[in-house]
Amino acid sequence: MLDRKSEPQFKAISSIKLIKPECQKLQNGIDLYFIDASEADLVRVEFIFPNVDWNAAQPLAIGATNSMLNEGTPHYTASQLADKIDFYGAFFQHEAGFDHSSVTLYSLNKHLKSTLPIIKEIITEACFPEQELSTYIQNSKQKLKVNQQKNDFLARKKFNQVLFGDNSYYGYNVQAEDYDKLTREELLAVRAKQYTAGNCIIIISGKVKAEERQLIAELFGNDDWLSDEKLVVSKPVLEPSSTLVNFVERPDALQSAIRLGKPLFNKSHPDFQAMQVLNTVFGGYFGSRLMSNIREDKGYTYGIGSAIVSLKEAGYFFVATEVGAEVCSNALTEIYKEIDILKNILIPDEELSLVRNYMLGSFLGSLENAFSHADKFKGILLYGLDYDYYENFFETVKTVTPQHLQQLANKYLADNFLEVVVGKK
Repeated sequence: MLDRKSEPQFKAISSIKLIKPECQKLQNGIDLYFIDASEADLVRVEFIFPNVDWNAAQPLAIGATNSMLNEGTPHYTASQLADKIDFYGAFFQHEAGFDHSSVTLYSLNKHLKSTLPIIKEIITEACFPEQELSTYIQNSKQKLKVNQQKNDFLARKKFNQVLFGDNSYYGYNVQAEDYDKLTREELLAVRAKQYTAGNCIIIISGKVKAEERQLIAELFGNDDWLSDEKLVVSKPVLEPSSTLVNFVERPDALQSAIRLGKPLFNKSHPDFQAMQVLNTVFGGYFGSRLMSNIREDKGYTYGIGSAIVSLKEAGYFFVATEVGAEVCSNALTEIYKEIDILKNILIPDEELSLVRNYMLGSFLGSLENAFSHADKFKGILLYGLDYDYYENFFETVKTVTPQHLQQLANKYLADNFLEVVVGKK
């Protein structure tokens, strides 16, 4: 019988076991990675396409193409596609990020033979009907108009702009008129260049047997969706602003949005994992120093946090919060004070031990099924890394010293922070 009078025995995490995928190269050169690790009759098939040919003249073409893939093909309208996917109890997802776009299918194994051809048609034959494009443009402009009334949205966009510059898809600040530049011909051109076999990686996870792999190979392993065009994968031109303090005044604002940070590096850098530990201490979880000081002690905000973001061609560190307009300057002072403490005072062993346990426990908690193991694999594949990355992460979290973290704080969190405030200061 469970003894509820005694707390559970503490047990340190000694190792992390990840399920590694197998790889099958299809006849047309596509790498098919698969993780067979589920008893449930469910699979997730993810098609990943590196973004190609971004340019400031058509800044929204890549994202709009991805968003509208399921808005119609020569054989089916958008509603017919949705009905067919729903009929089989399947789920379709599409996402456009800075560096990659993806199309994902969740399907019962027994219906995969019926659902995969629908996805093939969506990827290779999406036709972007004019009426649907007009609706997309109208809705997107309205959504942008609403978001531009939100201080946190404006701060995030302005921060990316000053961090990376307007000539990069990392930093480009979208305007309503950019949506008016979208044309059906442009979206068809993006689809023809980007959504091809020569620019595709497939990751399938769940209950994956020979039958599922064979279905993928038969539908997506042939040459009928290869392209003769030379692929030019987008690479950003990074031009950080020389203006460190950026203030966007909104006289009627009751709250001010703060976002500050600086360029850093991505997860391929040897210091990335130790910096993750430092960031967690600083502002990466609910018990962090930023939360303890600015939320719990000062009461300036409902929430504040910091993060290290890894992109394909860059990385950055940032702090984000919204505070009462009357305490904005005080909040900024406290943020910089906490950074100075990291640089000048060693992190106590007890606090660091708590952070170690939190980080390792969170990592373990994120490995709940085959799909999450596939996500972990994707997180290294797209950066050209291998599973040593996770072994190093585990070892770094367990062994990094307060002295080393202090050195990193002085090296990477020195002066010259880019600061954005939207509201009143």
